[in-house]
Parts: sequence; structure tokens; C-alpha cells
Amino acid sequence: MIDTIRTMITGVLPDIWPVIIIITVIACTLRIAYIVNNEKEFCFYRELFMLLFILYVMCLFEVVTIQDYNYGLSNFIPFHEIFRYDIGSRLFIKNILGNILLFLPYGYFATSYVNNKKVWPVVILTVIISITIELVQLNIGRTFDIDDVILNTCGGVLGFYLYRFMDAISNRLPKIFKTEGFINFFVIVILIFIIIFLFNINIFELIQ
Repeated sequence: MIDTIRTMITGVLPDIWPVIIIITVIACTLRIAYIVNNEKEFCFYRELFMLLFILYVMCLFEVVTIQDYNYGLSNFIPFHEIFRYDIGSRLFIKNILGNILLFLPYGYFATSYVNNKKVWPVVILTVIISITIELVQLNIGRTFDIDDVILNTCGGVLGFYLYRFMDAISNRLPKIFKTEGFINFFVIVILIFIIIFLFNINIFELIQ
């Protein structure tokens, strides 16, 4: 299961890495120039948060418009496709868990940006984005699947609750753990672990 999820995430990188580099350089240089010119305070984890959202949108575009190009039949019956797959199978992980995980970051980012405490705004935003994607897919040779909308919305809701959970934990932490320096250090550590996971890096071989 872990290997399947890793493959799904890294599967978009071969096609999109040139754009990722270009967009990252454009976004970073413009943002740094803005901060320096306007004498704004630089906060690493906040800047990284916004950059990751931009990159996430790019990867989302790649997944929903280019990958797995097909000419299958559209599905307008709720849960019709969801129950086709055996739980734990490769197709279940890819088509069910994959669609949920695909929108979990969106729910998290949307909750953070809108700063809402109720789940309904995230549900509405996720449904709007998901239906838009499905309608676009319907007009570029792919298919419309109402189950994808349902699963994407579940992912958005999970992202909402993940953010609220993290926020609740943050509010109960000692002040030292809320300092900018500690948060920056924590974010860097998390990034390192994500890179190790995605690229299946054996740190013990690097140490030797």
C-alpha cells in the first residue's frame, strides 16, 4: 500500500519537474524581491506553505488533465464505481484512496487560508473545484465520474479536520514550540522525511 501511494505521488514528477523548477524560481525570486523592496518580514515556513500550495495546484492539474488519459464511460450514479473495487486492492488504493488523498491538501490549505471553523465552506469549495475538474475532463476526451466528486469531497473534509486537529494541538503546546525558529526547524525536518519517503532513500547507506 505504501509503495503504491509513493508510486502515485512520484508518478507525476517525470513529466512536471521542468515546470516545477521554473515556477519555483519565478515565485521565489518575485517573492524575495517583494520582501526586500518593501522591507517585509521573511518567515520561512509561511513562504514555504504558499509555495507548496502553488506546486500542489500544478501537480493536481497534471493528474486530472494528462495522466491516465482514457475514453471510458461517464458515471452519474453515486457510489456505482466506488463499490467495484476490492478493499486493499491496487485499483482500490489508486482510484479510491488516491482520489481522497488528492484533495486532502486542498482541504488543509483552504481551511488555513479561509480560517474557518466550520466544515461546510470547505465542502462547498471542494465540490465546486471537483465538479469543475470533472466537467473539464468530460470535454477533453476523458470522463465525468460523480464518485470522484464524492471522494474528492471526502478528501477535502479530511484536510479540514487535519488542520483543525493540528491547530488544536498547537494551541496546547508550550510557547517555546510556537516560536518561529522552532516551527522552521520542525518544517525542515518534516520536509527531509517526506523526501526520504518519496524517493525511498536509504539514509543508512548514505551515512556509510
